[in-house]
Amino acid sequence: MSTSQMTDTRQTGDVILETSGLELAYGAFKAVDGVDLRIRRGTIHTIIGPNGAGKTTTFHCLTGERRPTAGRILFDGSDVTRKPSQDRVGLGMSRSFQITSLFQTLSVRENLRLAAQGRDGAKALAFWRPVGARPDHLKVADEIIDRLQLGARADVAAGELSHGQQRVLEVGMAMAARPKLLLLDEPTSGMGIDDIPVMTKLIGELGRDYTVMLIEHNMGIVMSISDTITVMHQGKVLVEGDPRTVRNDPRVRAAYLGEAGAC
Repeated sequence: MSTSQMTDTRQTGDVILETSGLELAYGAFKAVDGVDLRIRRGTIHTIIGPNGAGKTTTFHCLTGERRPTAGRILFDGSDVTRKPSQDRVGLGMSRSFQITSLFQTLSVRENLRLAAQGRDGAKALAFWRPVGARPDHLKVADEIIDRLQLGARADVAAGELSHGQQRVLEVGMAMAARPKLLLLDEPTSGMGIDDIPVMTKLIGELGRDYTVMLIEHNMGIVMSISDTITVMHQGKVLVEGDPRTVRNDPRVRAAYLGEAGAC
Protein backbone atom coordinates (compact mmCIF):
# COMPACT_ATOMS: atom_id res chain seq x y z
CA MET A 1 0.00 0.00 0.00
CA SER A 2 1.40 3.39 -0.97
CA THR A 3 1.58 6.31 1.45
CA SER A 4 -1.19 8.10 -0.44
CA GLN A 5 -3.44 5.03 -0.32
CA MET A 6 -2.80 4.63 3.39
CA THR A 7 -3.64 8.28 4.01
CA ASP A 8 -6.87 7.95 2.04
CA THR A 9 -8.04 4.94 4.05
CA ARG A 10 -7.28 6.69 7.31
CA GLN A 11 -9.17 9.79 6.25
CA THR A 12 -12.24 7.84 5.15
CA GLY A 13 -12.21 5.72 8.30
CA ASP A 14 -12.69 2.55 6.26
CA VAL A 15 -13.14 -0.26 8.81
CA ILE A 16 -11.83 -3.76 8.10
CA LEU A 17 -12.74 -5.39 11.44
CA GLU A 18 -15.60 -4.47 13.73
CA THR A 19 -17.05 -6.07 16.84
CA SER A 20 -20.32 -5.23 18.53
CA GLY A 21 -21.06 -6.32 22.09
CA LEU A 22 -18.45 -9.09 21.92
CA GLU A 23 -18.65 -11.38 24.92
CA LEU A 24 -17.09 -14.62 26.07
CA ALA A 25 -18.48 -15.95 29.33
CA TYR A 26 -17.45 -18.93 31.42
CA GLY A 27 -20.48 -19.33 33.65
CA ALA A 28 -20.90 -16.09 35.57
CA PHE A 29 -17.38 -14.90 34.69
CA LYS A 30 -17.04 -12.76 31.55
CA ALA A 31 -13.51 -12.91 30.17
CA VAL A 32 -14.65 -10.55 27.39
CA ASP A 33 -17.49 -8.28 28.39
CA GLY A 34 -19.29 -6.23 25.72
CA VAL A 35 -16.26 -5.21 23.66
CA ASP A 36 -16.81 -2.87 20.71
CA LEU A 37 -13.84 -2.45 18.34
CA ARG A 38 -13.36 -0.69 15.00
CA ILE A 39 -10.08 -1.40 13.24
CA ARG A 40 -9.38 0.98 10.35
CA ARG A 41 -7.59 -0.16 7.22
CA GLY A 42 -3.96 0.85 6.88
CA THR A 43 -3.41 1.46 10.59
CA ILE A 44 -1.58 -0.16 13.48
CA HIS A 45 -4.09 -0.78 16.26
CA THR A 46 -2.75 -2.03 19.59
CA ILE A 47 -4.60 -3.60 22.52
CA ILE A 48 -3.00 -3.16 25.92
CA GLY A 49 -4.06 -3.80 29.50
CA PRO A 50 -2.95 -5.43 32.75
CA ASN A 51 -2.62 -9.20 32.98
CA GLY A 52 -6.07 -10.81 32.90
CA ALA A 53 -7.65 -7.85 31.11
CA GLY A 54 -9.05 -10.08 28.34
CA LYS A 55 -6.67 -9.08 25.53
CA THR A 56 -5.63 -12.53 24.30
CA THR A 57 -9.12 -13.94 24.82
CA THR A 58 -10.46 -11.18 22.60
CA PHE A 59 -7.88 -12.16 19.97
CA HIS A 60 -9.01 -15.78 20.26
CA CYS A 61 -12.59 -14.70 19.54
CA LEU A 62 -11.54 -12.58 16.57
CA THR A 63 -9.52 -15.37 14.97
CA GLY A 64 -11.88 -18.26 15.71
CA GLU A 65 -9.97 -20.11 18.43
CA ARG A 66 -12.85 -19.33 20.80
CA ARG A 67 -16.53 -18.92 19.97
CA PRO A 68 -18.06 -15.86 21.63
CA THR A 69 -21.15 -16.34 23.75
CA ALA A 70 -22.65 -13.07 22.54
CA GLY A 71 -21.99 -10.25 20.11
CA ARG A 72 -20.97 -9.99 16.48
CA ILE A 73 -17.72 -9.89 14.50
CA LEU A 74 -17.57 -8.38 11.01
CA PHE A 75 -14.44 -8.82 8.93
CA ASP A 76 -14.13 -7.03 5.60
CA GLY A 77 -17.91 -6.83 5.38
CA SER A 78 -18.58 -10.49 6.23
CA ASP A 79 -20.09 -11.81 9.46
CA VAL A 80 -17.46 -14.25 10.77
CA THR A 81 -18.81 -14.63 14.30
CA ARG A 82 -19.43 -18.36 13.85
CA LYS A 83 -16.86 -19.11 11.15
CA PRO A 84 -13.96 -21.46 12.04
CA SER A 85 -10.42 -20.11 12.09
CA GLN A 86 -9.43 -21.66 8.74
CA ASP A 87 -12.27 -19.84 6.99
CA ARG A 88 -11.09 -16.54 8.46
CA VAL A 89 -7.59 -17.19 7.14
CA GLY A 90 -9.13 -17.74 3.71
CA LEU A 91 -10.84 -14.36 3.97
CA GLY A 92 -7.55 -12.63 4.76
CA MET A 93 -7.04 -12.78 8.54
CA SER A 94 -3.70 -14.07 9.82
CA ARG A 95 -2.18 -14.18 13.30
CA SER A 96 0.98 -15.00 15.20
CA PHE A 97 0.85 -16.42 18.70
CA GLN A 98 2.26 -15.35 22.07
CA ILE A 99 4.08 -18.69 22.33
CA THR A 100 6.30 -19.38 19.33
CA SER A 101 4.62 -21.93 17.06
CA LEU A 102 6.98 -23.16 14.35
CA PHE A 103 7.92 -26.42 12.64
CA GLN A 104 11.14 -26.73 14.60
CA THR A 105 12.85 -29.35 12.43
CA LEU A 106 11.98 -27.72 9.10
CA SER A 107 14.03 -24.96 7.51
CA VAL A 108 13.10 -21.30 7.56
CA ARG A 109 12.15 -21.54 3.87
CA GLU A 110 9.97 -24.63 4.43
CA ASN A 111 8.15 -22.99 7.35
CA LEU A 112 7.31 -20.02 5.15
CA ARG A 113 6.37 -22.19 2.16
CA LEU A 114 3.94 -24.20 4.27
CA ALA A 115 2.45 -20.99 5.67
CA ALA A 116 1.90 -19.73 2.12
CA GLN A 117 0.38 -23.08 1.17
CA GLY A 118 -2.01 -22.90 4.12
CA ARG A 119 -3.88 -20.02 2.46
CA ASP A 120 -5.17 -22.55 -0.11
CA GLY A 121 -7.59 -24.04 2.41
CA ALA A 122 -8.49 -27.70 1.81
CA LYS A 123 -6.17 -27.80 -1.22
CA ALA A 124 -3.24 -27.30 1.16
CA LEU A 125 -3.73 -30.89 2.33
CA ALA A 126 -2.64 -32.33 -1.03
CA PHE A 127 0.73 -33.36 0.38
CA TRP A 128 1.32 -35.90 -2.38
CA ARG A 129 1.90 -33.09 -4.84
CA PRO A 130 5.59 -32.24 -5.38
CA VAL A 131 6.87 -28.97 -3.93
CA GLY A 132 7.68 -27.72 -7.41
CA ALA A 133 4.03 -28.01 -8.43
CA ARG A 134 3.31 -24.68 -6.72
CA PRO A 135 6.29 -22.39 -7.37
CA ASP A 136 4.20 -19.43 -6.21
CA HIS A 137 4.47 -20.71 -2.63
CA LEU A 138 8.25 -20.80 -2.84
CA LYS A 139 8.25 -17.34 -4.40
CA VAL A 140 6.26 -15.96 -1.47
CA ALA A 141 8.66 -17.68 0.96
CA ASP A 142 11.73 -16.20 -0.72
CA GLU A 143 10.19 -12.71 -0.86
CA ILE A 144 9.54 -12.83 2.88
CA ILE A 145 13.01 -14.19 3.60
CA ASP A 146 14.44 -11.18 1.81
CA ARG A 147 12.18 -8.77 3.66
CA LEU A 148 13.03 -10.30 7.04
CA GLN A 149 16.74 -10.35 6.16
CA LEU A 150 16.95 -14.07 6.94
CA GLY A 151 18.70 -15.04 3.70
CA ALA A 152 21.77 -16.39 5.51
CA ARG A 153 19.49 -18.61 7.63
CA ALA A 154 17.02 -19.70 4.93
CA ASP A 155 18.09 -23.36 4.97
CA VAL A 156 18.63 -23.58 8.72
CA ALA A 157 16.11 -25.49 10.85
CA ALA A 158 13.78 -23.11 12.68
CA GLY A 159 14.69 -24.72 15.98
CA GLU A 160 18.30 -23.63 15.53
CA LEU A 161 17.42 -19.94 15.28
CA SER A 162 17.80 -17.58 18.21
CA HIS A 163 14.58 -16.80 20.05
CA GLY A 164 14.48 -13.34 18.49
CA GLN A 165 14.87 -14.81 14.99
CA GLN A 166 12.13 -17.34 15.71
CA ARG A 167 9.76 -14.53 16.68
CA VAL A 168 10.60 -12.68 13.47
CA LEU A 169 10.05 -15.88 11.46
CA GLU A 170 6.65 -16.38 13.06
CA VAL A 171 5.62 -12.90 11.96
CA GLY A 172 6.86 -13.85 8.51
CA MET A 173 4.65 -16.94 8.54
CA ALA A 174 1.65 -14.76 9.30
CA MET A 175 2.69 -12.54 6.36
CA ALA A 176 2.96 -15.58 4.08
CA ALA A 177 -0.80 -16.04 4.26
CA ARG A 178 -1.09 -12.78 2.26
CA PRO A 179 -3.44 -11.26 4.83
CA LYS A 180 -5.63 -8.21 4.75
CA LEU A 181 -5.32 -8.06 8.54
CA LEU A 182 -2.24 -9.17 10.46
CA LEU A 183 -2.82 -9.98 14.14
CA LEU A 184 0.26 -10.22 16.36
CA ASP A 185 0.01 -11.55 19.91
CA GLU A 186 2.89 -10.10 21.97
CA PRO A 187 5.49 -10.30 19.19
CA THR A 188 8.35 -9.19 21.47
CA SER A 189 7.53 -11.74 24.19
CA GLY A 190 10.75 -13.26 25.58
CA MET A 191 12.97 -11.21 23.28
CA GLY A 192 16.34 -9.93 24.42
CA ILE A 193 16.97 -6.22 24.54
CA ASP A 194 19.04 -6.36 21.34
CA ASP A 195 16.25 -8.05 19.35
CA ILE A 196 13.40 -5.71 20.33
CA PRO A 197 14.45 -2.81 18.04
CA VAL A 198 14.50 -5.23 15.08
CA MET A 199 10.93 -6.34 15.77
CA THR A 200 9.79 -2.77 16.42
CA LYS A 201 11.19 -1.64 13.07
CA LEU A 202 9.60 -4.64 11.32
CA ILE A 203 6.13 -3.98 12.74
CA GLY A 204 6.38 -0.30 11.89
CA GLU A 205 7.25 -1.22 8.30
CA LEU A 206 4.43 -3.77 8.13
CA GLY A 207 2.03 -0.98 8.99
CA ARG A 208 2.75 0.52 5.56
CA ASP A 209 1.54 -2.60 3.75
CA TYR A 210 -0.98 -4.25 6.06
CA THR A 211 -3.57 -3.42 8.63
CA VAL A 212 -1.91 -4.56 11.87
CA MET A 213 -3.60 -5.36 15.16
CA LEU A 214 -1.41 -6.39 18.05
CA ILE A 215 -1.20 -7.08 21.74
CA GLU A 216 1.97 -5.75 23.31
CA HIS A 217 3.22 -5.12 26.84
CA ASN A 218 6.24 -2.98 25.93
CA MET A 219 4.88 0.54 26.25
CA GLY A 220 7.84 2.07 24.45
CA ILE A 221 6.93 0.06 21.35
CA VAL A 222 3.20 0.68 21.73
CA MET A 223 3.56 4.44 21.97
CA SER A 224 6.06 4.69 19.12
CA ILE A 225 4.26 2.69 16.39
CA SER A 226 0.51 2.69 17.17
CA ASP A 227 -2.09 4.80 15.42
CA THR A 228 -4.83 3.74 17.82
CA ILE A 229 -4.60 2.10 21.25
CA THR A 230 -7.40 0.25 22.99
CA VAL A 231 -6.93 -0.24 26.73
CA MET A 232 -8.78 -3.20 28.23
CA HIS A 233 -9.49 -3.79 31.91
CA GLN A 234 -11.48 -6.65 33.43
CA GLY A 235 -12.78 -7.75 30.04
CA LYS A 236 -14.04 -4.32 29.01
CA VAL A 237 -12.71 -1.44 26.90
CA LEU A 238 -11.52 1.18 29.36
CA VAL A 239 -10.07 3.82 27.03
CA GLU A 240 -9.39 4.14 23.32
CA GLY A 241 -7.54 6.79 21.37
CA ASP A 242 -4.22 7.89 19.93
CA PRO A 243 -1.02 7.41 21.99
CA ARG A 244 -1.12 10.90 23.53
CA THR A 245 -4.75 10.48 24.63
CA VAL A 246 -4.05 7.11 26.20
CA ARG A 247 -0.80 8.21 27.82
CA ASN A 248 -2.48 11.13 29.56
CA ASP A 249 -5.65 9.38 30.69
CA PRO A 250 -5.72 8.93 34.50
CA ARG A 251 -7.91 5.82 34.17
CA VAL A 252 -5.11 4.06 32.32
CA ARG A 253 -2.62 4.85 35.06
CA ALA A 254 -5.08 3.64 37.68
CA ALA A 255 -5.71 0.39 35.81
CA TYR A 256 -1.99 -0.29 35.53
CA LEU A 257 -1.37 0.61 39.19
CA GLY A 258 1.68 2.63 38.22
CA GLU A 259 2.82 0.46 35.29
CA ALA A 260 1.55 3.06 32.81
CA GLY A 261 4.11 5.50 34.12
CA ALA A 262 6.41 3.94 31.53
CA CYS A 263 4.21 5.37 28.80
